[in-house]
Amino acid sequence: MEQTLSRQAADWREGRRLRAYELKQEGWKQERIAEALGVTGGAVSQWMTRAKEGGIEALRHRKHAGPKPKLTTEQRAQLPGLLVKGPEAFGFRGALWTQPRVAKVIHREFGVQYHPSQVGRILKECGWTRQKPVRRATQRDEEAIRRWKEERWPEVKKGG
Repeated sequence: MEQTLSRQAADWREGRRLRAYELKQEGWKQERIAEALGVTGGAVSQWMTRAKEGGIEALRHRKHAGPKPKLTTEQRAQLPGLLVKGPEAFGFRGALWTQPRVAKVIHREFGVQYHPSQVGRILKECGWTRQKPVRRATQRDEEAIRRWKEERWPEVKKGG
């Protein structure tokens, strides 16, 4: 059996467009193609215009581009350089970048606002990994903790 273009389609919509193209090549009128495929004549007209301008590839399934990025390519390229300075350079306490902190830096430096949940994707594109903050009390007494582990904990452990 002859392998037709429409049988090679990635999905049914692409198959329908390719089948319309095949029927047009066989000499079918656009109205008849529309009726046979259950679409409007306008749809067939648009598909044939696309095929005429861009060839068969113009009828293939294309991934949607999505919205235009808020940060320009240049701004994205600048971001790693800013992050290398460290959070303290931007007034944050501790040497740890979190998504909310990066979102604030992006807003301050570029005037572009992102929800912190979206910053992880941007960091990944820049080659940075996400970091989780270490939750510690600011009044933490390291010496008291060490003494407890070395002196008190062994007693508690023995006491059962």
